[in-house]
Amino acid sequence: MLNLVRLKKESLLKRNQTAEKEDKIIFIILGLNQRKIDMLFERLINTTLALLLLVSFVSCSDDEPATQLVTVKLTDAPADYEEVNVDIREIHVNLGDEGDDLGWYELSGVNQGIYDLIQLSNGINTTLVTERIPAGEISQVRLILGNENSVQIDGIEYALSTPSGQQSGIKINLNETFDEGIPYIIVLDFDAARSVVEAGNSGKYNLKPVIRATAEASGGAIAGNVQPAESNSVVYAIMGEDTVTSTPSSDSGDYLLPYLPAGNYTVGIEPNAEFESASISSISVTEGNLTEADTVFLTPTE
Repeated sequence: MLNLVRLKKESLLKRNQTAEKEDKIIFIILGLNQRKIDMLFERLINTTLALLLLVSFVSCSDDEPATQLVTVKLTDAPADYEEVNVDIREIHVNLGDEGDDLGWYELSGVNQGIYDLIQLSNGINTTLVTERIPAGEISQVRLILGNENSVQIDGIEYALSTPSGQQSGIKINLNETFDEGIPYIIVLDFDAARSVVEAGNSGKYNLKPVIRATAEASGGAIAGNVQPAESNSVVYAIMGEDTVTSTPSSDSGDYLLPYLPAGNYTVGIEPNAEFESASISSISVTEGNLTEADTVFLTPTE
């Protein structure tokens, strides 16, 4: 935005310099001295630049990116070890193409710690992080481990060395597209049996992670429209007796109720005092789908 303003400033200055002589002749004819002419030109340029900055700011503010809610979970396939402990420190997702180093996005609030993969087998999993990120495609997940990795065999704990090539993180291909407003779960399925490798006859063990990533929707969303738009309505998603989420309608009356567990909902609409409340019942939300509700036309209060 600032670069745009800077370019427009340079362009404006060049145009002013080109026309400056002709304009000054007019001002001189009107009886203005050189100092007053310079002051007028400076005031004109500053006013124009302020308007450009304001327009650029409003334009940037209106272009808020679509987002998605993503939860990353960890699980493991059975392995013949007493413990396989992995030290999880960071998780990144690649919002660009595979191999695009500029597309990596670090997830914040990761539940850092040492996880025993053996305790996460047979359908058991644990949540590593939940975060709202830009909607779109995720091509890869990168898992960054710490140094406290170990395996326990016959009651003896052995440190697990990580190959130097994996110090920057373990990249796992995903290549899934995520829609706005739909909650998703990414499951990192560690294969401990194949990930722990004995280092020859040294009595030492290496950790060469074998991980598969899958993604699935864990709910859906409801979208619709309320008219007249000037009703400034608040829209609620209600399941049974509970309000699951709410959102204000937009300037055009549109609304999106995102990240809803699958089930049947009532959409409640509370407008301003000039209109009656309304509702739509029996709206079905299914996994991974956006349900379009009928447009609601509000009745004015008497």
